[in-house]
Amino acid sequence: MSTARGKPIQGWLLSSPYLIHTIAFFILPGLWSLALIFSQWNLISPQRQFVGLANLREALTSPRVWNALFVSYRFMLIILPTVLFGSLILALITNAIPYGKSLFAVGFFLPYLSSGVAISVVVRGLISFNSPINVFLRRITGSSPNWLGDPNLAIVVISGMIAWKLSGYYALIVLAGLQSIPRQVYEAAAIDGASTWRQFWSITIPMLYPSLYTVLILAVGIMFSIFTEPYTLTSGGPQGATFTWQLEIFYQAFERFRAGYGATVALLNAVTTFVTILIIRRLVETQGRRWGYGLE
Repeated sequence: MSTARGKPIQGWLLSSPYLIHTIAFFILPGLWSLALIFSQWNLISPQRQFVGLANLREALTSPRVWNALFVSYRFMLIILPTVLFGSLILALITNAIPYGKSLFAVGFFLPYLSSGVAISVVVRGLISFNSPINVFLRRITGSSPNWLGDPNLAIVVISGMIAWKLSGYYALIVLAGLQSIPRQVYEAAAIDGASTWRQFWSITIPMLYPSLYTVLILAVGIMFSIFTEPYTLTSGGPQGATFTWQLEIFYQAFERFRAGYGATVALLNAVTTFVTILIIRRLVETQGRRWGYGLE
């Protein structure tokens, strides 16, 4: 009897580090953020002024917030296809290599571990006016692009950085899915006369659905938390082309010292992220059911 009573206690003790971490760094800050939404506070004064829904009304009518929303979706439209295609290609290439797959897997993971600030500094040097790339372009075409001064090019540069950083890591997830597909399925399809291309579309892609689904949902979540790259390279410019939710939160909370308004923008960001992921999940799961996934 004493052993049976001790098991729940042992379970709570073993899970206590995670519970304490969750309470201290997620639940309590979340509740504090919700309280700040209805107040005006400069992060310094011991007094907070209750303003009701004024912060929410201001955020919903702010051109900066709406611009951040559209910029996040622009990032999504560029990065998601690039990451999905890049991770799939890298996984297919790695899976076809007979030896040294582990070495390639480690190499793919390194960009994900690299500091966003360090990568941004390197990229800034690579596309600076006197960089070898721009010098070569000027010799060939007579001019070089203003990579970070052109609104269309700036978002492409930052999207390329993020896609490069994520593709290798997500390729490991796709690679795990590839290695879980039984070889007998391909052999049976070959016996039935299916070409390699037909096997790819009728076997590989459908059976990679769980891996691709995971990659897609993870990538969508990141689209609404982009901060380091635009902050380091463009500060949200030019003309607001790379101005994200996180930049607006940082600007309002830590530069203008409007903690309540910053918390309100963060709440809108969280709601937008949740709704976007929910919509994409429903669309992707519809295709998954056609492939036999998610059926009761």
